[in-house]
Amino acid sequence: MPLIVNGARQVGKTYILQEFGSKEYENYLIVNFEIDKALASKFEESIKPTAIIQYLESIHSQRIIPEKTLLIFDEIQACESALTSLKYFCEQVPEYHVIAAGSLLGVAVNRQKYSFPVGKVDELSLFPMDFEEFLWALDREQFAELIRDHFELNKPLDVHSLAIEFYNKYLIVGGMPAAVREFINTNSFVAVADIQNRILNEYIADMAKYAEPATSIKIRACYESIPAQLAKENRKFQYSVVQKGGSATIFGESIEWLRYSGVVLKCQKITQGKMPVKVYADLSDFKLYMSDSGMLIMQSGIATQFILSPLETENTFMGAIAENYVAQALATNLIPLYYWKNENTAEVDFVIQKGVDVIPIEVKYGVRVRSKSLGIFMSQYKCPFGIRLSKKNFGFENNIKSVPLYAAFCI
Repeated sequence: MPLIVNGARQVGKTYILQEFGSKEYENYLIVNFEIDKALASKFEESIKPTAIIQYLESIHSQRIIPEKTLLIFDEIQACESALTSLKYFCEQVPEYHVIAAGSLLGVAVNRQKYSFPVGKVDELSLFPMDFEEFLWALDREQFAELIRDHFELNKPLDVHSLAIEFYNKYLIVGGMPAAVREFINTNSFVAVADIQNRILNEYIADMAKYAEPATSIKIRACYESIPAQLAKENRKFQYSVVQKGGSATIFGESIEWLRYSGVVLKCQKITQGKMPVKVYADLSDFKLYMSDSGMLIMQSGIATQFILSPLETENTFMGAIAENYVAQALATNLIPLYYWKNENTAEVDFVIQKGVDVIPIEVKYGVRVRSKSLGIFMSQYKCPFGIRLSKKNFGFENNIKSVPLYAAFCI
């Protein structure tokens, strides 16, 4: 079946597919539907695979050989009929290898005339780089392996303080490949912020391009409200923070647009810590995180030296940054995001299901880890153990697995 690679702008979809094509095939042909308007109009005329292949061969003067040429349809969301054609590539010419890449900005929400090829395509999602991949980019593969080993053994890491330093840098740089590359080349957080600003401008341009004018204004307002939403003591998303008198009726569509675009992560509240977790979701209560911690920090305007400082200060937004980072790490590992809150004040930041077990996860941004909520949840729902993420070293005590924030990718 054809493959669709989803992901937000600038996570590296085009790059990774070209690398794959050059290494695994005799040759590859890439076409971009946002740039090549003539090609898009050709698909409007016919979505018959043989006609499309003949057209591409003649235009590019290149043979497209079954099983030996990789055909890459880039920015496929810009051409709905190309999306539909994947069904016929699957049914009529499965010997041709096709991968489509699309920023979800548009793929999931811009289908008007043509149907999505359900059951005729495979799908993968590409996320920003996580902390482990950040270490790989810095030529620290063995360091990442060491962290994984200590996570499994619950054994303190000797180079814990060095790992914390790398973690703090990752918070600022984030996982957008261009930002990571800029940091490696320049070692400058200012240069990284310039890259992040450029990516933000691309997001905003897409909001205008793939939504109605009135909707795009609401989408942008919701996106820009996220740092303020997370700065609150209660981080539940509140429509009134976006606009006085705001409601789900006004902004609900905009939030779903952002979620499908891959630029935000939605964490749903659950009312019970029982298995299966999904059925206890309260759909009206959720938190929104940014899909990249670097973008959150750039958007919030928090000083980088504040994050890099080894001193622990009372700042609720630092807790929000740590939570956002953990949400990103879990989402990258394809773990659905849920949090729990009872009728009183107890709240657990994340709840995951592992087999038949429900595991609560608490996030603390520093080394102060006192909290009653984790104990309340574990006692009420008879959890085998809980996980506490903080800047403390690895350990296991009182049925709580202590995991340093930098090891969130191991969960």
